[in-house]
Amino acid sequence: MKEYIVYFLKGMAVGLANIIPGVSGGTIALITGIFERLINSIKSFGLQSARLLFKGSFKEFTKKTDFYFLLSLFSGVIVAVVLLAKIFDFLFNQYPVYIWAFFFGLILASVYFVGKTIGKWNLSVIISFIIGTTLAIMFTFLTPATQNNSFVYLILCGVVAVCSMILPGLSGSFVLILMGNYQLVAIDAINNRDLSIIFPVLIGTIGGLVAFSHILSWVFKRFKDQTIATLTGFILGSLGIIWPWKTPIEELFGDKTKVVGYSYFLPEINLEFAIAFLIIIIGFVSIWIMEKSAQSIDKTSKK
Repeated sequence: MKEYIVYFLKGMAVGLANIIPGVSGGTIALITGIFERLINSIKSFGLQSARLLFKGSFKEFTKKTDFYFLLSLFSGVIVAVVLLAKIFDFLFNQYPVYIWAFFFGLILASVYFVGKTIGKWNLSVIISFIIGTTLAIMFTFLTPATQNNSFVYLILCGVVAVCSMILPGLSGSFVLILMGNYQLVAIDAINNRDLSIIFPVLIGTIGGLVAFSHILSWVFKRFKDQTIATLTGFILGSLGIIWPWKTPIEELFGDKTKVVGYSYFLPEINLEFAIAFLIIIIGFVSIWIMEKSAQSIDKTSKK
């Protein structure tokens, strides 16, 4: 029970991360040590698990899909989004520097704590780390494309958006903006219940989630150090988006505004900076406490 309570709390952390524009739930999943297990759980849903469910073999189904892990995790996500989203959204709007500072501390610490899980640093691992960092930085400065409502492109939007939600350092909504289809998919299609737009995106989302979880699981097993190095690079590269001192560049999508980029600046040395710096340290220490707690739980479970 203690283990599943911890997964519930980690799910809440993932849910809160998804409220912040530019912060990926995948980043928090990787930081909290549940990323690989989450990928393997998603991968386990297929024909075999469906047969077990329809046969009434619930015990085998829950074991194969790691169902209770997913249940506790996503319960935390839902609780965070439903109960804490408005509070967190208020804090983000009123005190953006402090919220960004907390996440900056989290991400900064995670570069070390995730990176240290790499078994052996060699040339291929270093190259993987550089590629991951470079790709994340590129996403920060890419110019949004123009809108495209072709069936194939909408499927691709679904695939890329869901994959970016899983990958640390990348935000699904931000990627849709870069692909030029954020307003079409996330606003117009949903508000108008336009199935001609929703259906191909849904195909891409479901297909992309299943396929990508299989690919990522396969890569994790065979090239674990290189995969972790790439994901650590994604996290490091995303620090630019999370830098606390910046002015958002917004565009109007229908009746809503969405952040499409940021104008960065150095902070003034004042009280706000002192508080933000303290919050960065709190964020950093939070990861350290989380790491120690995870080690304690692992030792307890082994006994």
